[in-house]
Amino acid sequence: MDFEKIYNEYKNLVYNLALQYVQNQADAQEITQDTFLSIYKNLDSFQRKSSVKTWVYRIAINKSLDFINSRKRNKRRFFFDAIKNNQTNEKVQFSHFDHPGVILEQKEAVKKIFDAINQLPERQRTAIILLKIENKTQKETAFIMQCSVKSVESLYQRAKNKLSKILKH
Repeated sequence: MDFEKIYNEYKNLVYNLALQYVQNQADAQEITQDTFLSIYKNLDSFQRKSSVKTWVYRIAINKSLDFINSRKRNKRRFFFDAIKNNQTNEKVQFSHFDHPGVILEQKEAVKKIFDAINQLPERQRTAIILLKIENKTQKETAFIMQCSVKSVESLYQRAKNKLSKILKH
């Protein structure tokens, strides 16, 4: 299997998927780099139990979630350090929305939706992104997430209900 071929075929898919998770171009580029570094390092261990595309999707999702979790840990650490040093009077900005293709008038509404999606548990967030943003079928989503179609249906319904509650507030 040729790394360059994989990169050329899936670089846009990985970048767009990462962008759905972080809504920031620089962060999506970083996740894309991390994803392809991981693919390069693990190319020889790919067991072909799934398609290359599915393998790439799984790595990109995991790298995106790892990035988000790392950012949350850093924010918590920064917040607690500020409390410890009595410097909480400074305004801290926790998220930056920078998604290409969203026209200015819609940016605020889209930001609210993505902020709500980012509040979902990881698996619900992944189900929403794959089903509604990446337009994957339930069967494809189940395969990528390594779960049953029924689980995907359940995750999607719970995510939809939770999003509705979040967006009402």
